[in-house]
Amino acid sequence: MDTQKYDFSISTLGPCKVPSPIKLSNVEGDFIANYVTENEFIRYRVDTTMDEVVGPSKRSELLEKAGPREKIYFNPSHVHAAIVTCGGLCPGINDVVRAVVRCLWNRYGVQRISGIRFGFKGFLPDYNFNIQPLDPDFVDDCHKSGGSILGTSRGGGNRVIEIADAIEQLNINVIFIVGGDGTQRGSLEIAEEIERRGLKISVVGIPKTVDNDLSFIQKSFGFDTAVVKATESVGAAHMEAHSQINGIGLVKLMGRESGFIATHTAIASHETNFVLIPEVPFELDGPNGFLEHLKKRLERRHHAVIVVAEGAGQDLMQSAGGTDDSGNRKLSDIGVFLRDRMQEYFKSIDMHINLKYIDPSYQIRSAPAAPIDSIYCERLGNNAVHAAMAGKTKLIMGLVHNKFVHLPINVVISKRNYVDPEGSLWRDTLDATGQPILMVNDREAFMQNSIKKSNSKK
Repeated sequence: MDTQKYDFSISTLGPCKVPSPIKLSNVEGDFIANYVTENEFIRYRVDTTMDEVVGPSKRSELLEKAGPREKIYFNPSHVHAAIVTCGGLCPGINDVVRAVVRCLWNRYGVQRISGIRFGFKGFLPDYNFNIQPLDPDFVDDCHKSGGSILGTSRGGGNRVIEIADAIEQLNINVIFIVGGDGTQRGSLEIAEEIERRGLKISVVGIPKTVDNDLSFIQKSFGFDTAVVKATESVGAAHMEAHSQINGIGLVKLMGRESGFIATHTAIASHETNFVLIPEVPFELDGPNGFLEHLKKRLERRHHAVIVVAEGAGQDLMQSAGGTDDSGNRKLSDIGVFLRDRMQEYFKSIDMHINLKYIDPSYQIRSAPAAPIDSIYCERLGNNAVHAAMAGKTKLIMGLVHNKFVHLPINVVISKRNYVDPEGSLWRDTLDATGQPILMVNDREAFMQNSIKKSNSKK
């Protein structure tokens, strides 16, 4: 249970004095949707014990509910809004862009909306990308396609002064930045530079990470679609494996540091026998190593399906070294490594196998959003607009306990979200696969080393 204290206070540009053009109600029972007031919150922590006393709570301990306010900060007729999409592709980006544009235009009457092309680089003069004017007609059908209608790129977010210069020169009042952990770090630095200049510009982040590794938010958009598509790949791998003599289907999925896609896919598919994720170390060789357990599986059932997250087993390979344009550590290819090691191992023991390796990562990332993600993206985009028009800034939209809330960027990027090897998700994954709890040979030494590492972090 997370007992650390966080400050969930949200920055604002000033008092809201402009009547909202969205006509709602403050009365219960009149069948008219209600405004959200500044006194509506939810608790972050829901876990408790029998004798724990909870409350009263300080404002900083509570999450501010998202939604339209009765009074807003900006006069809609004066607003120039912009939206930028950064980082890798993810199902649902276009759904978010569409929702933001339509809410600004149709609900608030904002008719100056600019799409920044190809991520943060679209702000930088040396790239010379044109600004894309946006309106409901332009975005009307974009949700039917994958990718980003605005284009995307990694990097550029560290050139904070130049980006702030461009935002100021374009007379932008509100900017929506769609991206993951690295992008949102850049968003915060940009917002702080804007603040230093005394400019009244709202910076709202919309979290995009298909790996679902941003902390505090319940899930990232595109994650459910990724699991749907990944499950289809596992189904194909199972069919290939089941149809061969000692068939092995190996599927590599996204998950640089967190194994959420791999674990959810294994549970959803009902056809996965081993899941390898970054959070749970494993050994290849020895009596309790992965290869020995795979051999026993083949001897017993004559086929096996393995799902591996891209960040798993990095300690088993030579480091790729360096970082990519987003600042992420470059990974060695665990999929190819496992494929080759399995072939070598079974050849060495003279055991016939038929191995099929599938890496569907880019097909998954570029897919259009499934309906469940389309719903989520629409609501994320709408609530992001409501927050910006109310003068909220330096925040990320999030879903927490099934409620849309405002989260401070600095809190969300303070740590990553990981699969807990001692938690219920991994436990259910082990139940789904039937794999050993730990595939290491000296379990006692491994456990003692893990406890030492855990204690050193406290």
